[in-house]
This record gives sequence, C-alpha cells and structure tokens, in this order.
Amino acid sequence: MWSNPRMTDNQTDTVDWPAKIRAVGARATPARLAVLQVLAGAGHALSHHDVEQALAAEGFDRVTLYRVLDWAVESGFAHKIIDADRVWRFGQASIAAPPHREHAHFRCEACGKVFCLEDIPVQAPALPAGFSGKTVEFCITGQCARCDQDIKE
Repeated sequence: MWSNPRMTDNQTDTVDWPAKIRAVGARATPARLAVLQVLAGAGHALSHHDVEQALAAEGFDRVTLYRVLDWAVESGFAHKIIDADRVWRFGQASIAAPPHREHAHFRCEACGKVFCLEDIPVQAPALPAGFSGKTVEFCITGQCARCDQDIKE
C-alpha cells in the first residue's frame, strides 16, 4: 500500500482531470479519468487488481487498465514501485504538474504501506562510462508512526 499524507479529499475533488490530461497532449478518455480518480482517492498505492476491482462496475477490461496505468506513469500522473511481494503498485504523483520527480519511499514492515517521502529527493549517482541510467529508487524500511505507536501501547 502507498500513502500520500499530503493529499486530502478536498484536493482530489477539485482537480480538473480533463484539463490536466489535455495539458500533456492526451485525450481525456473515460478510462483515464476513472483510473486517475481512483488513484487520487485511494490514499495508498494500488495494484492493477485493486484498480480493476474498484472499477468493476465501469466495465473496463484489464488490458485497458494496464495501458492506462502505464500511460499515467509515463505522463507523470502516477508513479509505481514494486512492493515486497514483487507486485507493482501505483500511486498518484503530485497533481501540481507532471512530470513526477524522483523521491524516496518508506515501506512499513508491519503494515506493508509505502509512503511517499517527497521532501527527500533522490539524486542519480555518477555511473561508469558507457552506462545509462533510467530511474533511481530509494526505499527506507522500518515501522511507520502508526505501527510504532501500536507496538508501544
């Protein structure tokens, strides 16, 4: 699971998703709108299966949802990280403006949630000659504040 503690319900309700999608040169299709709204309202990262279940009543097929999730990542509306079970989870990137910048994550070993640490930027290290990096992932593991508090009580 992925949490974005900075996002509130009021912020997700006021986002003009069609305008944001068109701003990156894409069409605001029903599937794109639905997926972005689900990610924005979730409060934690979702697997493809989670998105599929959330949108089951809408009738989107699973291939369409895979494509939309990939598009959302490529367009900067979402980011993905692989969890401890090797399942890709998708979380909403900053709605301020794509593209999404690299940042650190924190994975709680007790509850499994993954938190965005957007205030901790990730710098790509210098690579040897001939190497070309694409992404940098930085994940801290431990216990989140909630789980740490539960243990102390």
